[in-house]
Amino acid sequence: MLPIEPVIPALADALDARRSAVLVAPPGAGKTTRVPLALLDAPWLGARKIVMLEPRRVAARAAARRMAATLGEEVGGVVGFRVRADTRVGPRTRVEVVTEGVLTRMLQDDPTLDEVGLLVFDEYHERSVHADLGLALALHSRALLRDDLRILVMSATIDGAAVAALLDDAPVVRSEGRAFPVETRYLGRPADGRIDAALARAVRGAVARDEGDVLAFLPGAGEIRRVASMLGDGSLGADVDVVTLYGALSGAEQDRAIAPAPRGRRKVVLATSIAETSLTIEGVRVVVDSGLARGPRFDASSGMTRLETTRVSRASADQRRGRAGRTAPGVCYRLWVEHEDHALVAQAPPEILLADLAPLALELAVAGIHDASELRWLTPPPPAALAQAGELLRQLGALDGEARATPHGRAIAALPAHPRLAHLLLVARDMGMLDRAADVAALLLDRDVARGDRAGADADLALRVELLAREGASAPHGLVVDRDAVRRAREDARQLRERVRATRGGDARRASGLTNVGIGGLVALAYPDRVARRREGQSGRYVMRGGGGATLVGEQSLTGSEFLAIADLDGQRGESRIYLAAALDEAELRALFAPDITREESVSFDEASGAVQARRRELLGAIVLSDVALGDPDPAHVARAFADAVARRGVAALPWSDSARRVRERLAFMHALDPDWPDVSDAALGASLDEWLTPHLSGMRRLDDVRRLDLGALLLERAGWKRRGELDALAPTHVQVPSGSRIPVDYSDARAPVLAVRLQEMFGLSETPRVGGSRVPLTLHLLSPAHRPVQVTRDLAGFWRSSYFDVRKDLRGRYPKHHWPDNPLEATPTRRAK
Repeated sequence: MLPIEPVIPALADALDARRSAVLVAPPGAGKTTRVPLALLDAPWLGARKIVMLEPRRVAARAAARRMAATLGEEVGGVVGFRVRADTRVGPRTRVEVVTEGVLTRMLQDDPTLDEVGLLVFDEYHERSVHADLGLALALHSRALLRDDLRILVMSATIDGAAVAALLDDAPVVRSEGRAFPVETRYLGRPADGRIDAALARAVRGAVARDEGDVLAFLPGAGEIRRVASMLGDGSLGADVDVVTLYGALSGAEQDRAIAPAPRGRRKVVLATSIAETSLTIEGVRVVVDSGLARGPRFDASSGMTRLETTRVSRASADQRRGRAGRTAPGVCYRLWVEHEDHALVAQAPPEILLADLAPLALELAVAGIHDASELRWLTPPPPAALAQAGELLRQLGALDGEARATPHGRAIAALPAHPRLAHLLLVARDMGMLDRAADVAALLLDRDVARGDRAGADADLALRVELLAREGASAPHGLVVDRDAVRRAREDARQLRERVRATRGGDARRASGLTNVGIGGLVALAYPDRVARRREGQSGRYVMRGGGGATLVGEQSLTGSEFLAIADLDGQRGESRIYLAAALDEAELRALFAPDITREESVSFDEASGAVQARRRELLGAIVLSDVALGDPDPAHVARAFADAVARRGVAALPWSDSARRVRERLAFMHALDPDWPDVSDAALGASLDEWLTPHLSGMRRLDDVRRLDLGALLLERAGWKRRGELDALAPTHVQVPSGSRIPVDYSDARAPVLAVRLQEMFGLSETPRVGGSRVPLTLHLLSPAHRPVQVTRDLAGFWRSSYFDVRKDLRGRYPKHHWPDNPLEATPTRRAK
């Protein structure tokens, strides 16, 4: 009896009583293939089917084939599968293994899932976006429409308690299982950092020392190809085959990798994390683990996804190690030192926290979910990433202003591609350019078909399209063609054409009359946020529609292009490196994005020239399409720009003439005396520019033009006609002194106006002159014949009685020709000497 068998009755009872259950079983326990078949006889299932979600296509096909073989059947009978571009189901099918967005599509097409009695989420610890979304939608449907729908979550390393709580405190059924012992050997990290060479050495050593087939884990397809090349030198022996296993391979190639080695031969499987769970590769007794994984990381601040190579989690490392003990005792070689185990994170973060959420946001909208918080999530999607995804979908025309899916959005969701590429294909179909668009989309679905043989390899996507279009086309200079990738891209393009032709719906936002665009125009349809224009005077440096920067590194055929449509870049903040792009014609750009181009007239004050500059600009986001001087700007806008400049500089920076300054000082004196008079302080005038200054700026373009205005007269207008007359009486510009002279009054100190007058001109005057209706005595600056102050006083009578005689003594010595009388009150005032 296999180790999973004893817990199946308890599992069936839990699903019967609580409608949900969590099964935690170790690798190799047989849960993926045994549990669905055993539950087919459960009374609560009736005639309905079981649908099991697998995170990967290769695992879905393998699980379905294994279950079918257990029943002595071919796939498509009782057991079938649905994966992208491959379906094997029939009228007798009662167990369907599905992957990727298939379950989501089933829930959208029929939210009741009327034919389904049990949903199984296998390997849920991988926490893919599709699995999280599928579980959230299933719980939503069960709560509203199908209270009898059963849900089973299965994993080897999942936090059972957290999932059980999400499933309304579902029972957690554990299988202790049986595992063959696996010896762990730590080889340490390579001193030179070259993981490829170190892993190749480890594989050679394992083949020489240990029995059985070898499964080696590497982060990506590039490393796999390099290691395969290193091991292809015959050093492993004539009886050892080297095969590869990663997501971009065809189904047939993946199936060959997991098939048992022929009798008398050994096999080395070089794989990514695709082989970490769900798969049992017969004959594997040895695992070589690089300890690295590569996955997408989405940066909501830049709106871009980049692949990152990271250390695996402890759970992943244990899953990989367990591959060696599925069928017999085994060995695991780890390319790190033992104490580094403690530094590994326990679990990798769920994909929903790291991925581009545009597909998720569209799926929610198609399902009628306008707010993600309506669903129950184990990990809710980050609001910032979800909002950015919604903005992209609106640019693609997939969502309307109310965040509802448009008919075009529903057509996008029906295609097995990212919304960007699905939008491109649908619009291109309506333009009669589906064949070329399918080539572009296929090239963007997988890794680059032409790698660079030097740093800064040419990023021109048009070169790759040419390789795809012409059989046997030679590689452009500086590029190395990956013929396998070209072959897969051609097959992907063929499948995309078939799917798009069978899909209803199109794009309502297509530019009117546009029937043909180049490669750049097609890329721009998929990446409207990444159209870019070259920075003025800077070769190879571009600014994108969203404001981010992008750079072409090294010698590039695209360097001289004014406009680019960028398909792939590294997503670094500041300026990202461009990996794939195509030249974009400005006319195409204008036609494609005509509704999004804004036109504005800007009138602003240029501090350097001291003048108002008026310009007319066309903008596509942060891209300036045109910027020309405006000869006849709106006078009101010019006046506004002047006023804003004054507000920034401050009222004191205005060209105040002496007469205007004196008017302002007199008004300030009156306001200090009586608050009912207008306030002419810098703060008050700055806050009321639109009342007293802006209406008079019409027709002016330079700050010097303001000199033509009589600012003093404008302030007097502010005071009103009645008070203009009062001003002359209460704050006179001059005061007549005993000598007959009219002496100007200085109001610069609003609290203490000053009269600067020669002492001799004040003889005979006993009282201090006053202003403000005789309420404010003037501060007298009594001057010598040479106009130097000899006394400051506001009490003239007191000065005559006391201080005058000391001043007289000094002045008689310095100015003997002048008359300094003993009694100044009886002396005749004069402006002259004797």
